[in-house]
Amino acid sequence: MRFSILGAGGIARKLAETVRGMKDVQLYAIASRDVEKARAYAQEYGFEKAYGSYDDMLADPKVELVYIAVPHSHHHQWTIAALNAGKHVLCEKAFAASEAQAREMLAVAEEKKLLLTEAIWTRYMPSRRMIDDILAGGAIGEICTVSSNLGYRIDMNERMVRPELCGGCLLDLTVYTLNFSSMILGDDIREMHAHCVMTDTGVDGQDTVTIAYNNGKMASMFTTMYTLTDRSGYIYGRDGYLEVVNINNPSEIRLWGADRNAPEILKTWAVPEQITGYEYEVLACKKAIEEGRIECPEMPHSETLEIMHQMDAIRAQFGIRFPGID
Repeated sequence: MRFSILGAGGIARKLAETVRGMKDVQLYAIASRDVEKARAYAQEYGFEKAYGSYDDMLADPKVELVYIAVPHSHHHQWTIAALNAGKHVLCEKAFAASEAQAREMLAVAEEKKLLLTEAIWTRYMPSRRMIDDILAGGAIGEICTVSSNLGYRIDMNERMVRPELCGGCLLDLTVYTLNFSSMILGDDIREMHAHCVMTDTGVDGQDTVTIAYNNGKMASMFTTMYTLTDRSGYIYGRDGYLEVVNINNPSEIRLWGADRNAPEILKTWAVPEQITGYEYEVLACKKAIEEGRIECPEMPHSETLEIMHQMDAIRAQFGIRFPGID
């Protein structure tokens, strides 16, 4: 499969590094608005083609799967452009700036009968299935509550603080905690409450989100762009709890017992070795294309729309509007 990247930022480097270490996937083309930057990427990672124009890369008939690696504000535009050019698309999270944009993107994929999926890598990792299997086996009994956090010191990054680029914690970090909660507790939400600390530029710098579900379960989430957090996820049950070490790329899963006087780790599960962790979403795309699918079962279109719906609701509570989108 010929893999191409539209946009030459930091996340593009991660995907290039990943695909370079994979079998049966070829680093074919890289596109940047700066041709010299594209050529430097091509030389460093071994792309066959380097383009100084996104449109020029999309016009290349050999391009098969396009990874959209531009800021959130431009996912809608370039995903649709790639689909209209007849290319399958893996679009970086958050999928779009709004649910309305996401629906338009998915409608084009359906019309063109092309694969379109969201690159929320935690949905594709083996750890997802491992957690599901552990919980299904009754290791912690009835699940009551999920808690998660995710924080990095990234407020110096321009894309994180500019409203016109759809910056802020929500689309970049809170999207992971929302997905973590959704993967465990589903989406039958009764009510959701969110609060944030605003940056000087008018986007959310730190978020807290609490969700109450119709079955009586709850989820609490914290994210920040100002500092590194432990990035842990906890799934609390009547008979114990699971600790997921680093919800953004789980390295270990720990089962804790329910004895409050002497808490102890009863069992641990190591996550399989990986190239970077991004390979699983690429492999899911390859498999889906080979099977003639327009979505990946690991992250179906319905779930992408649900998470976008949740983020729209949270952003409305924050009172944040994205220029040119809302």
